[in-house]
Amino acid sequence: MDSVLAPSSTSSFSSPLNNNNNHHHHNKNFYKSNINNSKNKSRFSVPSNSGICNLRKFSTVSFGYGYRYGCGCRLRRSSGCSKIHDSTRGAMASSASPENSKPKVVTGPGGYVLQDVPHLSDYIADLPTYPNPLQDNPAYSVVKQYFVHVDDSVPQKVVVHKDSPRGIHFRRAGPRQKVYFDSDEVHACIVTCGGLCPGLNTVIRELVCGLHHMYGVKKVLGIDGGYRGFYAKNTVQLNPKVVNDIHKRGGTILGTSRGGHDTSKIVDSIQDRGINQVYIIGGDGTQRGASVIFEEIRRRGLKVSVAGIPKTIDNDIPVIDKSFGFDTAVEEAQRAINAAHVESESIENGIGLVKLMGRYSGFIAMYATLASRDVDCCLIPESPFYLEGPGGLFEYIERRLKENGHMVIVIAEGAGQELLSESMQSMTKEDASGNKLLQDVGLWISQRIKDYFSKQRKMPINLKYIDPTYMIRAIPSNASDNVYCTLLAQSVVHGAMAGYTGFTSGLVNGRQTYIPFYRIIEKQNKVVTTDRMWARLLSSTNQPSFLSAKDVIEDKVDGEESNQLLDNGNCSEESLVCKEITN
Repeated sequence: MDSVLAPSSTSSFSSPLNNNNNHHHHNKNFYKSNINNSKNKSRFSVPSNSGICNLRKFSTVSFGYGYRYGCGCRLRRSSGCSKIHDSTRGAMASSASPENSKPKVVTGPGGYVLQDVPHLSDYIADLPTYPNPLQDNPAYSVVKQYFVHVDDSVPQKVVVHKDSPRGIHFRRAGPRQKVYFDSDEVHACIVTCGGLCPGLNTVIRELVCGLHHMYGVKKVLGIDGGYRGFYAKNTVQLNPKVVNDIHKRGGTILGTSRGGHDTSKIVDSIQDRGINQVYIIGGDGTQRGASVIFEEIRRRGLKVSVAGIPKTIDNDIPVIDKSFGFDTAVEEAQRAINAAHVESESIENGIGLVKLMGRYSGFIAMYATLASRDVDCCLIPESPFYLEGPGGLFEYIERRLKENGHMVIVIAEGAGQELLSESMQSMTKEDASGNKLLQDVGLWISQRIKDYFSKQRKMPINLKYIDPTYMIRAIPSNASDNVYCTLLAQSVVHGAMAGYTGFTSGLVNGRQTYIPFYRIIEKQNKVVTTDRMWARLLSSTNQPSFLSAKDVIEDKVDGEESNQLLDNGNCSEESLVCKEITN
């Protein structure tokens, strides 16, 4: 079972309270002035338009940042543990304790749990605040309530019973009344990492335009070539004119790469360039790297906000409803499936085989199959299958050909890897991003199907194999994804300006939220084959489940013990988190 606690950081933390060498930095007068200056300055007591102030209704908080919501005070300051500033890199003494790596969790009545995101004020004392420039922005003059209320949160699970606890919530995304950066002092940077995905250029465009038009930020730097670009010093100046029409193109204008993550060099570069907002676009591996960057920045005590935008064409990032580019990928996959259907239908015993993306998760294959209605069999990594014998794939293909004279098979790239005898050695190898190198299951299964029917069944077939992977990755995003990319980009800009850090923005139950890094990187989102969505697919294709009754029972028992399954296939960690808190 995956833990809900944040992964252990490689950064080392020292508490001034536990270090005698730092004792001379603290004295009673400093404590007294620090406590007095901190009164009524909590970011949670910024008045909203409705006049409702803070989170004092919540009873308990459990995290290592030095806050207790029940009394509204800052434990770090009241205990006299103040941030000691030093201009030299590496000489900044952190006020954080080793527990700083723990997640911020706020609990309230009725089983309410808020998995909060870090804030710059958690480790830097007495940060100045500024009025949000949006209050003078003509575009927002028609909005009845400019700013998100400080208490707003979004539930992870919306289907509940009348006696159910309120469950896990995430902080709602959007503009805050006060910001922690002066617009003229902001120096932002944007980096794209990992594989290509429709919508990358749209996110870049909306980050630049959002910073410029909403907050008046003029200095935005593009890091060329992924994480490696930070210390290779490949940069490009970005402004609304440069990015004006890039959303009409596929790929990323900044370039991308896998690997190249050197935390020390990256943070050195951020510090040397005077960057104070870092926007990182990438998948789970990239977000894991962003989390490490955030930890190092916090260890050094830098006023730098680190914000992630989750990107994966496979839709395998947990918690969020979907990732950008997924809708476009499903739509474009229809072209390949339609071509396979035309080819197979036009010839005797025709088989159209389409391989789609899905290294560990079969969401693209599943949704493309459901959308097409021309697919007879969908094979994904989460649903093991076998080839020969009663109820096997070969038997089903033969029956389908005899009934219809043709068939279409969709297979995800990660499906059936355990059947490839040659893959056992390759599965131990990884690419620069840490992903397992997979054999081409499409070519392999095509040859196995041909061999079976020509040698064993003596039955002529005509198989056409289509792999549209790189065509799908390289296209620009469609209208739906363009809108989603805009919401994601503007949400992270609002969050960074409000002083939040160490978070990603994503859609949870239709609402934009701020999600701590550890929830994004703790596991992968996968198709639940005992869920209703997979049952809908099976009823559409009429394919066998390739599971025995014993397998189904075991899957259901495992699901009940480890997850609370939602209708959309996402898993709620509610029971697990509550158990961690009570313990």
